[in-house]
Amino acid sequence: MSDTWVWWKHGVIYQIYPRSFQDSNSDGIGDIPGIISRLEYLAYLGIDAIWLSPIFQSPMADFGYDISDYRSIDPAYGSLEDVVRLIKEAHERGIRVIFDLVLNHTSCEHRWFIESRSSRYSPCRDYYIWADPVRGRPPNNWLGAFGGSAWTFDKSTGQYYLHSFKAEQPDLNWRNDELVKRLFGEVSYWLDLGVDGFRLDVINHIIKDEQLRSNPYGLGATVRPYDLQRHIYDRNREESHTRIGELRALIDSSPNRMLVGEINVEAPGEPEVVASYLGEDQLHLAFDFSFIWASWDAKEFRKLALAWYEAVDGRGWPAWVLSNHDQKRAFSRFGNSEARAKVAALFLLMQRGTPFIYYGEEIGMRHRRVPRNQMVDPPGLQYWPFYAGRDPERLPMQWDDSPQHGFSTSEDTWLPVDEEWGDYHQVASQREDPASLLSWYRVIIRIRREIDLLHAGDIRYMDLQSPDLLCFFRFDDERMILCLLNFSRHPVAVDPDQLHFSQWGRILLQASDASYDELVRVAGYEAMLVELT
Repeated sequence: MSDTWVWWKHGVIYQIYPRSFQDSNSDGIGDIPGIISRLEYLAYLGIDAIWLSPIFQSPMADFGYDISDYRSIDPAYGSLEDVVRLIKEAHERGIRVIFDLVLNHTSCEHRWFIESRSSRYSPCRDYYIWADPVRGRPPNNWLGAFGGSAWTFDKSTGQYYLHSFKAEQPDLNWRNDELVKRLFGEVSYWLDLGVDGFRLDVINHIIKDEQLRSNPYGLGATVRPYDLQRHIYDRNREESHTRIGELRALIDSSPNRMLVGEINVEAPGEPEVVASYLGEDQLHLAFDFSFIWASWDAKEFRKLALAWYEAVDGRGWPAWVLSNHDQKRAFSRFGNSEARAKVAALFLLMQRGTPFIYYGEEIGMRHRRVPRNQMVDPPGLQYWPFYAGRDPERLPMQWDDSPQHGFSTSEDTWLPVDEEWGDYHQVASQREDPASLLSWYRVIIRIRREIDLLHAGDIRYMDLQSPDLLCFFRFDDERMILCLLNFSRHPVAVDPDQLHFSQWGRILLQASDASYDELVRVAGYEAMLVELT
């Protein structure tokens, strides 16, 4: 292993949605002891860190993204003692632990907000954003991401409070120094307990326009009114970078910790905006969600990758993601195809940067629509045509062929398991199959760790004539490795002269069983790594 190994920079990070990973007490909800029981699997997979979606005390108006106490663990997930044990046992296996931290807003049940709304003269009043009505209406035209106005009127004090998401999630006022000091105290609490880093939810929302000016319109047709506005006054304000710099200084006061940010931008992505939050006094990592909106097209993948590299260049280190808890699973977006999933996996894990794997991505969990009578995530969004909520990407993990696929012994799970998809798309079966998607992920992660240039080297994309081939080199001063991906089911001819390498070398990995004495034709859905000489 290279002496330059940095866990957050060169490792592989695995996102866990705790409610859906493993239930240990038969209540149908995944929990922290359940995660502990699956650490052996995570070590087997070879990942370097886990990111847990929120596990803090919450009334669950947005399944944990509405925190009512930053220092308490929600009983549905376990206890503080369970968290301490998780950190200890994960660290013993070389796995870091990242918490999901929501600092833009709290739950309306947080004690700060209860005090804030008690009186206009409350010491906590300015912890949140309050404003007088304008001609009997909300202060401006800002919209909530979950529908309706971003303002809710509070009769008891005669003012509106701001919530960029649901009314149960009031926005904090990051212009208040005392509030920021108290937030940083919550961060320090978890640093002291050994948490290795934080994923920061919608961190680019933390500062709003001081004059509360209305957003302009002009983004065209969309299924969500929120996206009709250009959000220039309620997110990405310049002052956000100052506050993030202060948070970075706090994180840097503890050794080897990290910050990764969710930066909300206009779909399909604004990589230059995301990259502006990277730097030595900003975030270590930030997500570019362009590939979550990408179609299955080699040229589009290449274009999006180069745009992300260009945006990040000189600012920091890129992060890569194909799926998450808010968007349709990549396996289904790319056609529910094992072959395509292998191509996508090699693309993700061979980029220069930090790859994030969403739980179940490695076994081909699909995006399965949940029946209306079993949905738990449709609140306030009924006006979206064909809205399916975020439930389909949050279904319980598929471990084996036992009832509930090994997720729980309860028949009443918080979301239904995907009964029709678990015969093969589950861990137990795929662990025994060297040709499975799980085995493919595991081998790539191992190779990535063993060969320094694959996690720390440089990258160069090639522009091939074929629209179906994606090709790039990973290299350092001593070695060069070719990554060649065929996005088509059909074989594709290739001109070796276009690849600009001197001699065909050893094949390190390939998805097909094709024989290659020389590279003149690439098998359908081929995904391969070749060491060049």
